[in-house]
Amino acid sequence: MKRALLLLLFLSAITILSTQAQNDTLPKDTIWRTGGLTSLSFNQVSLSNWSAGGDNSIGGNALVSLFAYKKKGKWAWDSNLDLAFGAAKVGDDDWRKSDDKIDLKTKIGRDLGKNFYATYLFGFKTQFTEGFEYPDDEEKFRISNFMTPGYFINSLGIDWKPSDFLSIYISPLTMKTTVVTDETLIRQYEADGISFYGVDPGEKVRNETGAYFMLKYKTEIMENMLFDTKLELFSNYSNEPQNVDVNWEVILAMKVNKYINVLLQTQLIYDNDVFIPKGVDNEGGPGTQFKETFGLGFAYKFEGYGVR
Repeated sequence: MKRALLLLLFLSAITILSTQAQNDTLPKDTIWRTGGLTSLSFNQVSLSNWSAGGDNSIGGNALVSLFAYKKKGKWAWDSNLDLAFGAAKVGDDDWRKSDDKIDLKTKIGRDLGKNFYATYLFGFKTQFTEGFEYPDDEEKFRISNFMTPGYFINSLGIDWKPSDFLSIYISPLTMKTTVVTDETLIRQYEADGISFYGVDPGEKVRNETGAYFMLKYKTEIMENMLFDTKLELFSNYSNEPQNVDVNWEVILAMKVNKYINVLLQTQLIYDNDVFIPKGVDNEGGPGTQFKETFGLGFAYKFEGYGVR
């Protein structure tokens, strides 16, 4: 878990350094617009002779959400990068990962008029480090790793973007590629005859062609309260198209003062091709995944402009 803690420190450093990236002195009619949200939160519980029982705990989460938008003539180029990592320790247990995300989206579009763009979109998702299933207090089983899985999206479609804060993208032609690279896990699932994140036993790559939808929206719903959400849907044309893959993320940042924020994050995932193991005998199956993270800590929103 030392590598995981180093990743948390690394993202913490990015969080702090990102606050120096602000540049509000340039005019706002220039080509580049960049910025983002950074957050670093910690939590701790310490008990001594506590009659109700309980365990000491400590944990931390780091979030970096960056964007870069460029508009020149009829062309627009939008990029977003979301990085997150968290770890927690309860009682005498080892440190356990509580959050882990690398998510890159970039799209290039040509203006068709009335805020519609003919667009190519590229996406990439994975995690920084290995993840485990804990069937009991004494055992753990690795179920994921860096690039296991890794997801790539290559897509052609139409993007409706009336502002930098709202984008609705629809594509009838999308290639979704799932990659697994952890040889140990590949052999384990191959021996049990189970598809691994939708990749057939013995294989490392799975390609799917289908329709893709992405909605991105962020707004200040009231003073000092930022709402940011992203919804992604994918339907495979050739394999049970009614079983739509869902990835829905929400961030709610509530500002206490200039640097202290309350941050709530949720993520809901459903992928019918993903086998969710439960126990040592690879029992389980597909299901709805949900994650919620709540923390109080350092947060900073920044924005800048550039000519080239």
